[in-house]
Amino acid sequence: MKKWIPLAALLLPLTLAGCAHRTVVVYAAPPPPAEFNEVARQGFHDGYEAARRDVDHNVPPGVEKHPKFRNPPVPPPAVEDYRHGFRQGYDAFLHRTPPPPGY
Repeated sequence: MKKWIPLAALLLPLTLAGCAHRTVVVYAAPPPPAEFNEVARQGFHDGYEAARRDVDHNVPPGVEKHPKFRNPPVPPPAVEDYRHGFRQGYDAFLHRTPPPPGY
């Protein structure tokens, strides 16, 4: 009987350590609105990812500071569509997920 006490004392911390693993939460981007064209859809995706990175790195939110918003990777006639999609995606992330503690 006395042999079980040291064995239990060894196994209890190992058992509890298995419960202390970090939980990873993945936020999947929602689909862009159906009325968006291909350029706006790409902007929506890029904006969503930019907001996700800002929150992950504790950077204050701001659409205008992102390079892809300032200089979109699209031809000049499609710049406004891209920026509109980018802004919508950025806002979609910020309004869909609660901010992390201390943000």
